[in-house]
Amino acid sequence: MKSSIGLFNLDMEKEKQINKESQSPLDFLKNLLIARWRSLLLLLIGVYLPLQIFEILTVNIWKNQAGFPWDAPILLAVHSTANPQLDVLAVILATIGLPWTAMVILGAIALMLILQKRWRSLAYLLTASAGSVIINRTAKQLMHRVRPQLWQSIAPESTFAFPSAHAMTSVTLVAILLFLTWATSWRWLILIFGSLYIIAIAWCRLYLGVHFPSDILAGWMVALGWTIGVSLIIKPYRTIAKSVDSERPKDETTLLPEEIKSINKE
Repeated sequence: MKSSIGLFNLDMEKEKQINKESQSPLDFLKNLLIARWRSLLLLLIGVYLPLQIFEILTVNIWKNQAGFPWDAPILLAVHSTANPQLDVLAVILATIGLPWTAMVILGAIALMLILQKRWRSLAYLLTASAGSVIINRTAKQLMHRVRPQLWQSIAPESTFAFPSAHAMTSVTLVAILLFLTWATSWRWLILIFGSLYIIAIAWCRLYLGVHFPSDILAGWMVALGWTIGVSLIIKPYRTIAKSVDSERPKDETTLLPEEIKSINKE
């Protein structure tokens, strides 16, 4: 008991010392940046850079529907490996990577989250997945980029190409699973197999000749920026604190102090 009180007093003294050091603007900024550097780095690498790449791709394709000089050579190189066995594999992967397939998986996960009363994780899943669909359909209609026509595809598509819905769906699905399991050892398994899944889906779209490489890259970037950006706001990985009478994370069923403060202001 005495040791606990001693630790509490020590923490209080440290907090007072930090607050005292933070009285000047420069000290406050320094301490704030030290405390938030991980979030700022994630914002830079996970949100800004992907969206910047997506913007560059979008602007160039808007000016030139034919795309980049490397689009056609990469497609032709992938197509040069065609054989009956890979044909079957590519069609199977294309079916697995359909947005409807991901919706079934995410629907099952959402049901599990509802039963476990994990509201924060559920909010992240719904926002990230719904937003990904809206972004993809909006971008396709705005860009109107036609599919590649370098050869007759065995699984042709009739919708617009940019950005790839399969690429966006694969990244969105893996990102959601990764953030929902971030506090567990499952994250490493999902990271490894999820990366292989994303690459396999991208390969099948190129192999089938229904997407340019720039369509795939754009889909990856915008989905990555969106899912990470939403995670920084909703914070689905805040599941460390446990409630006293339940195994359910407390942060899953209660609003954070800053969220309550924001609601009260409105």
